[in-house]
Formats: sequence, structure tokens, C-alpha cells
Amino acid sequence: MEQPAVRVSGACKTYERSDHAALLPTSFDVARGEFVSLVGPSGCGKSTLLGMIAGLLIPDAGSIEALGVPVTGPGDGRAIVFQDAALFPWLTVFHNVEYGLRAHGVPKAERRERVEDALRLVHLDDVADRHPYELSGGMRQRASIARALVMRPEILLMDEPFSALDAQTRTILTDELQRIWLETRPAVVFVTHNLIEAAFLSDTVHLLSSGPGRIVKTYEVDIPRPRDEADPALLGLRHDMLDRLRAEVDDAVLRRAQAAEVTAL
Repeated sequence: MEQPAVRVSGACKTYERSDHAALLPTSFDVARGEFVSLVGPSGCGKSTLLGMIAGLLIPDAGSIEALGVPVTGPGDGRAIVFQDAALFPWLTVFHNVEYGLRAHGVPKAERRERVEDALRLVHLDDVADRHPYELSGGMRQRASIARALVMRPEILLMDEPFSALDAQTRTILTDELQRIWLETRPAVVFVTHNLIEAAFLSDTVHLLSSGPGRIVKTYEVDIPRPRDEADPALLGLRHDMLDRLRAEVDDAVLRRAQAAEVTAL
């Protein structure tokens, strides 16, 4: 059996300063070329989990492997796209996308070819010489995606990459991400609050409980691609996820109320 791209085995995290358990022991695999989304209420540990897969955080217990190797920090084969495009304002789009290749010592001719290919993939090849301040929010996020893809990662990690965008731009970029993933096929772990976005993009969706988070339900999305957000099957899946999320939030509110009553006694 082929080694998964990502293996999370009983990983958990508590933040020491606040003594706040962010994530209970959690386990799942991400197959090579699979698109997996993490959804759940605010504070359920989605971004914490993604940060541990990226190597930016270390689990308190359990383990995480990427491409068969234990994750002990950031490493080759993984790239991450954040909510904020975080481009260098003094560099052009071309040189922002090129930055990682230059840092890795990739020869100049190869850098140019790979950057041009990445910019064509995200439809930014006509603005390569512009600076970030000259771009729309959607274009900046495309540049951020190109910067990740140019490294040819086998694992692409995305932490709410479209949440700061307006609804129209978000819909357009969700379509674009589907196209890009179908062309490049990295394993993707995608954090989002948007349930239709998760259903539309994913092969698998893990729904986490209210914090401290744990996976309470997994959805396998077997709807053929390319997909349409108006597909009734996707809307039905979103409705089911929304019902489960509401139940999780209601349960968290009840637990907090009960804890407050005990404290008062």
C-alpha cells in the first residue's frame, strides 16, 4: 500500500500560557493527490492542526508524518498558503514567486521557466512586472498560490486562503483552485469556515467539534469533477454539515453553562 502524503496519529496540542487545550488526540491520513478540508466552529483547532502538519507547531503527544518522514519543522515537499498573501511589497510579482527558488539555489534559467509556468497556471503572466500594491486582493492571493506551487510541493497546506476576499472574488478563486488542483494534483489540506467551499473542493471533509477540537464526523465527497457549486448534491452535503455544526455549537454552549453553574456552587 502506498505511503500517505500526510499521517496524523493521535496528535494533540495544549497552549501552555493559557492552559487551553486546542486539540484533542486526532488521527487521519491524507492520500497522495487527495484534497482534504478541515471545518468546524471557531476555536476548534483547525489552524493549530494545519500548523502542526506544516511543522510550525509541535504536538504535545502523538506524531505527524509527511511523505513518510516525521514532521519536526518546516521542510521540503510542503508549502503553505495563508489567509494573508504576505507578499514582499518591494518585489514584483515575478520576484515574489521566484523568491523560494532563489533561496533554494535553483539556477536562474530554471527559475525563470518555473515562475513563468506558475504564473500562467494562476493567470497572472500578464502582470509579472507589477508590485503587490498594484493588484487586487484576489490577484495577490493568486500570486501567493503561485509562490507555493512554483516549489512543486507534494503537499499543499491552505489556511483559510479566501476568507478575506469578497464573495464574488472568493467564488472565482474557488473555481480556479479546483482547476489548478486538477492540473497539478498535490495532496491538499485546506482549512475553511465555508461549508460549500469545502464540499465543492474536497474528496474528504473532516468536521471538528467545538474546542478542544476532535474529529466528530468525516464526509467522503464522491461527486464527479469538475463540480458546480449549484449542484443539489453539494447543497445537500452543506446542509448536513451545517446541521452538525449547529449541534456542536449548541453542545459547547450547554457545556460552558454547566461549568459556570458548578463554579458558582
